[in-house]
Amino acid sequence: MSEPMKPPFESPVMPVMLEGDHQFNFRCHKGISCWNACCSNIDITLTPYDIVRLRKRLGITSAQFLREYTVPFEMEKDGLAGVKMKPVPNGTACRFMVDEGCSVYDDRPASCRYYPVGLMSLRKQDEYVDRDAYAVVKEEHCMGHLEERPITIDEYRQEQGVVEYDRHSRGWRQLVLKKKSSGPSIGSLSLKSRQFFFMASYDPDTFRAFATSESFRESYDLPPELFDEIEASDEALLEFSARLLRQVLFGEVSIPVRQEAVEERNTRKIAAAEAQAAQAAAQHKAALADLNDAERFDASVDDY
Repeated sequence: MSEPMKPPFESPVMPVMLEGDHQFNFRCHKGISCWNACCSNIDITLTPYDIVRLRKRLGITSAQFLREYTVPFEMEKDGLAGVKMKPVPNGTACRFMVDEGCSVYDDRPASCRYYPVGLMSLRKQDEYVDRDAYAVVKEEHCMGHLEERPITIDEYRQEQGVVEYDRHSRGWRQLVLKKKSSGPSIGSLSLKSRQFFFMASYDPDTFRAFATSESFRESYDLPPELFDEIEASDEALLEFSARLLRQVLFGEVSIPVRQEAVEERNTRKIAAAEAQAAQAAAQHKAALADLNDAERFDASVDDY
């Protein structure tokens, strides 16, 4: 079992990385004096899988969910965007909090399931794989730590159903971690790339329509059964979106482009450039004609 070092200062998050076999005391239950306190002042960052589960639970589209229940934020300056849960109007409480607890408990976000454990995915700049570590969050209001129930982090993750959430979010988390750990080596992402990341990550309904469209099928050499999978399964859709994002953002090609589609795209670009050049030439010719007409008019005036 891992032995944590004593922290040099007090902090809600213990500044030490813990392994899954680390044991701590914790139990949350209705009747505890701090019941619902953690839901009264939220700061909940959502993963794509959180959105898939919640929009399905609420019976609305992902676009509606984003508009009504979330607020975007920058995970890094001029970089990738994240989304947080929007609290109640003019307040800080979670909109799903009721007296009995959480009204969407079976589909609550991963960060809610993890509490009071924090997941830390780490990757050094010269490493190619990420490593999971954990921290224990101890806030003054939380009485759950005083409960006499020893449990390991791995056992707690299983109990809270967070293992499934981590499995479906791993590809996306690795993508975000790679962007952050790469620093300036991959350069700044264009606005178009950042917008595509947002759509592919947080708006699964729009991304599904995009990835199963006729133009997408014609552009990429993929088996028909894959399109059937992402049509039918949200989990398969998330896996594919992470795969496509790695290709778009980092050039890690795993989705072959049809050569005829490349040639057709190049042909369209050339035709568009030629049309633009022809339009510019016509505008230039018209401007010269107007100038000549003006010079002739000036000359006729001088004759009087």
